[in-house]
Amino acid sequence: MPPLAEQARRGPGRFWLLLPVGVLLVMALGAIGLRSEAQVAVLVLVVAVALVFDYTNGFHDAANAIATSVSTRALRPKVALVMAAVMNMVGALLGVEVAKTVSDVITPPHGIHGLTVVVAGVLGAITWNLITWYFGLPSSSSHALIGGVVGAGLASASSVHWSTVVDKVVVPMVVSPVVGFFAAYLVMVAILWIFRRSNPSRVVRRFRIAQTVSASSMALGHGLQDAQKTMGIIVLALVITGHSDGNSVPLWVIFSCAGALSLGTYAGGWRIMRTLGRKVIELDPPKAFAAEATSSLILYSAAYIWHAPISTTHTVTASIMGVGSTKRLSAVRWGVAGNIVTAWVLTMPAAALVAAVVYWAVHLSGA
Repeated sequence: MPPLAEQARRGPGRFWLLLPVGVLLVMALGAIGLRSEAQVAVLVLVVAVALVFDYTNGFHDAANAIATSVSTRALRPKVALVMAAVMNMVGALLGVEVAKTVSDVITPPHGIHGLTVVVAGVLGAITWNLITWYFGLPSSSSHALIGGVVGAGLASASSVHWSTVVDKVVVPMVVSPVVGFFAAYLVMVAILWIFRRSNPSRVVRRFRIAQTVSASSMALGHGLQDAQKTMGIIVLALVITGHSDGNSVPLWVIFSCAGALSLGTYAGGWRIMRTLGRKVIELDPPKAFAAEATSSLILYSAAYIWHAPISTTHTVTASIMGVGSTKRLSAVRWGVAGNIVTAWVLTMPAAALVAAVVYWAVHLSGA
C-alpha cells in the first residue's frame, strides 16, 4: 500500500474531463430539446449528470467517514473504504425526508426549460466539488448542490423558496458545525475524565477497536444525508416532466443514487482524507472516536428530526477541531482550519455562479 501522502496525489483525475464534456452535452441536447421537444432525452441526461454528481460526492466526501480511522491506524485504507462504501449504501436506503427538502428548494419551469435549470445547477456543484477535491479542501457537496440549484434558479428567474433555503440549509449550515465543535469538546472531556486513571496504552487499543463502530456509524450517516440530496434533484426533474407528484421517491432512484455514492466512496478521496486526518490536528483513537460519534449523532438528528440536508464535511471537521481543543487551542492548526472555513464560505456562491453561467450558455445555445 503506497503511503497516504502518495495516495493523496492520486485520484479520479479523469473526472476533470467530465466538466467540458458535460457542458457540451447539456448545450447540445438542450438545444435539440428546445427545438424538437425531445424531453425524454434531456431527462435521461439530467439523471445521468445527477448520478455523476453523486459519484463525485462519494470520492469527495469519503474522507468524512474514514479519515480519522485511517490516520490513527484503526483501519487500513482499503478496508476503511470498503466499509464506508457498504455503510453509505445502507444509509442511503433508510429515509427520504431530506430528498423531499432538496426537491423543494426551487420551482423551475415545466418541460425542457426546467430540466435545463436543474442540470445547470448540478454541473455547478460538480465543478466546485472537483476544484475543492483538487486542492484537498473538505468543502460541502451538500451546499455546492444547493448553491448550484439556487444559482441556476435565479439565472432563469425561477421561484426560489427562500424560507426552505434559510430554515433547512443556511441555519443548519451555521448551527451544525457549532454544535459539532462544542459537543465533541464535551464528549472528549468526558472521555478524559472517565479514563483518567486507566492505562494509556490499553485505552488507546480499546478506542482503536471502538473506532470501527464509530466510523461505520459516520459512514451510515453520510449515506443517509448525501445520497438523499441527489435523490431530491432527480425527483425534481421527474416532477418537472410530469413523471412524479413529488410526494414519494421511486425505488429505482433510491437504489441508483445509493449505488453511485457507494462507488464514488470506494474510489476514495485521498487528498481530503490527508487534510482531515493529519493536517487539522494530530489525532489519537480516543479523539477520533469522540469526533466520529458526535458527528454521527448530529447527522441522524438532522435527517430524522429536522429533515435538513446538513453538511457531513462541516460537522466532522468542526468535531475534529473540538476534540483537538481539549488538549490546547494551539493543538488545532488554525491556518489549515481557516482555509477550510474559507472554502465553506465560498461554496454556495461559487457553485451558484458556475451554475448561472452554465444555464445562460445552455439557454442561449437553444434559443
